[in-house]
Amino acid sequence: MKIIYSYRTLSNEDLEAICMFPQSVEELLYVSPKFKFPLSPNQIIELLENRVEPTVIVQEYTGDLIAYANLYGIEEDTCWLGNVIVSPKYRGCGTAEVLLNVMINKAKEKYGIKKLLLSCHNTNSRGLAFYYKNGFKPCDIRITKLEDDKKKIAIQMELMIS
Repeated sequence: MKIIYSYRTLSNEDLEAICMFPQSVEELLYVSPKFKFPLSPNQIIELLENRVEPTVIVQEYTGDLIAYANLYGIEEDTCWLGNVIVSPKYRGCGTAEVLLNVMINKAKEKYGIKKLLLSCHNTNSRGLAFYYKNGFKPCDIRITKLEDDKKKIAIQMELMIS
């Protein structure tokens, strides 16, 4: 059966479901280095203070909430895509691509964005391959120190939107 998707703005009722998406400490780090495992609704709410367009993807047939992302750092014709995550049950079936296209369209239509940026951790090979396949090109690297003095390397990627 083909999955039919819809999208809408995040609501408070969605927070618990999103908190169940990250399956490990490492996976949560991919979503945001500011989050602590296990993810809680309050962590999402706190991060939203500096975000716009918090968006969820819903599976129309079941009503399942299956993906989440937002935008931030809007400056002139550039912004960042953040906190991208898909429910484990819906990974590998095109959900991430649907979410990405929704977020690209929102950035372009609502904010006039011509360049969409994102950070993807160097150990997230699946994410790096996905973004590259969808037109993002590496443009920079960011090395940051985590609380335990370990270093995190993030590949900065950009997509030029026409």
